[in-house]
Amino acid sequence: MFNLVLIIIGLVAGTLSGLFGIGGGIIIIPALMYFCGFDQFKAQGTSLAILLPPVGILAFLEYYRKGNVDIKAAILICVAVLIGSMLGAKIVHQLPVTILKKGFALSLLFVAAKMFFSK
Repeated sequence: MFNLVLIIIGLVAGTLSGLFGIGGGIIIIPALMYFCGFDQFKAQGTSLAILLPPVGILAFLEYYRKGNVDIKAAILICVAVLIGSMLGAKIVHQLPVTILKKGFALSLLFVAAKMFFSK
């Protein structure tokens, strides 16, 4: 049953990743916490392991074929993500879980409000 839950989480995250460019932070982390009992750190670490090349490569190729990829922007952001993720991984283990959860929730609320109220 646990493996089935993991497969469902992966299918939902993969589908939403292909549709909206989301998956890890918005889908996988909360799902691992609430449906699988992972703590915040384990959910984030697992999400990072999942979202490496296997998840995005097929969706990327489809977007690329349709001319919907800015390679230069992708490379620049990729390098920045590599650096930022390393820094974030070093910082996160120094934070209390309550601060981490609240910060994550606030970031989701900010993005949701921005999207809801923008034109």
